Amino acid sequence: MMKYPKLGKHAWTSVAMVLIGMIGTQGLAATTAAASTVRPWVTLTDKTKLLSAEAPVSFTGAAPLSLNIEVNATRRYQEMVGFGANITDASAWLMQHRMSADQRQRLMQELFGAAPGLGFSFTRLTIGASDFSLSHYSLDDVPAGQTDFALENFSIAPMEAEVLPVLKQAMLINPHLKVMASPWSAPAWMKTSGSLIGGELKTDAYDAYARYFGKFADAIEAQGIPLYAVTVQNEPHYLPPDYPGMRFDSPGRARFIGENLGPVFAKRAKHIRILEWDHNWDEPQAPLEVLSNAKARGYVAGVAWHCYKGDPSVQSGIRNGYPDKDVYFTECSGGEGNAKWEETFPWNMRNLVIGATRNWAKSVLMWNLALDENYGPHKGGCPDCRGIVIINSKTGEVTRNLDYYALAHASRFVRVGAHRIDSTTGVDGLETVAFENADDHSIALIVLNSAPAARRFSVRAQGQTFVYGLQPGSAATFVWNASGPSTKVLPKQ
Repeated sequence: MMKYPKLGKHAWTSVAMVLIGMIGTQGLAATTAAASTVRPWVTLTDKTKLLSAEAPVSFTGAAPLSLNIEVNATRRYQEMVGFGANITDASAWLMQHRMSADQRQRLMQELFGAAPGLGFSFTRLTIGASDFSLSHYSLDDVPAGQTDFALENFSIAPMEAEVLPVLKQAMLINPHLKVMASPWSAPAWMKTSGSLIGGELKTDAYDAYARYFGKFADAIEAQGIPLYAVTVQNEPHYLPPDYPGMRFDSPGRARFIGENLGPVFAKRAKHIRILEWDHNWDEPQAPLEVLSNAKARGYVAGVAWHCYKGDPSVQSGIRNGYPDKDVYFTECSGGEGNAKWEETFPWNMRNLVIGATRNWAKSVLMWNLALDENYGPHKGGCPDCRGIVIINSKTGEVTRNLDYYALAHASRFVRVGAHRIDSTTGVDGLETVAFENADDHSIALIVLNSAPAARRFSVRAQGQTFVYGLQPGSAATFVWNASGPSTKVLPKQ
């Protein structure tokens, strides 16, 4: 994988679960008891406030300010699958081998548990190795020069020691967790390079590769893990020089989906979504070429995107042309060169938490769930990628990165099944996205102040108004209880 433009160096931070005392054991329910009460959570880029629960404010009948955000729950958009990060081999290995059982349980509860946890509800696995694996492997390796078209050597054994135990622990904490999976490479014997590194899928291997996906789905479902979605290739237009990867151009993906993988999955009792692309915003013509193929289009459920080049607005362009195809955001990572809070935290909020979801994304996934203090373990690829958390390889202690707090501004308050709703954005530096939760109809409004100066603004919803102020580069999530289900739902835009 690649990284978005370099910005700076990260600093140690700690949340210490401060919200346990501030929110109490009732989680968000305690914060939304009264329709007139708004609970703000604020993060400042100087780190003096990190998802800090601030004093409640109240809705009143006062007139809105000239700088005003309108929130309209009657206009609804996509239903959210959730937020989270990839459980890579490296992340799982660290949790299993560099943390005590108690440390691991506390971290998993913090990441996947309901408030005051982050409530992660979506994750992604690698089918075989990525650069964040301790070795390069596929799920059907044979000696050089041999083939296995019958897939007799297929096995998920490489996932059984670390990845699957961590995933199962996450699912016990959050039974709503949905799992997608992506390969970085087909087995070497299926490829023109004869190696996990480089090359393309051989034309005579398309059928076997589709059955490979089917066997993967069977194997992890036998472990009690339902598979929500797959992509056919991680970053199909990027050939990494030193870790598994595979060029898979649009005509090839269209053929593979339409003639091979789609029919294999169509025969399954449990539906598995096929997501196209799984690469950057800067090449919208690539997924469009696949979607223009009628046979492939019938099997494609949506398009998945990465952050490393381009702009999230292209998600809306594709979705507008194919409104029956969902949008997912599936990977972004920062590193040593882009950890200046004053630059990267607003970037994440603007482009991922707000930008991706305002452009129809049902999910926002960061890359590694956890890495160590040396940005690993990894074998090739990114030398300084940042995990959502850092696990000290000697002590098992956890440090929370800026990505943790950016995601938390959404994941802690926007639950599975929530709908994005309408909100004013892009006015005088204020960028927003809003959601209505399905279970209690609470509203979560996320606001980023992208302006170079502080902004004081009002928020109006259901004829009531509250007033707040934000420092430059800072973000807030405002949560309040709506009066109940929307009585008039306008068509999705």
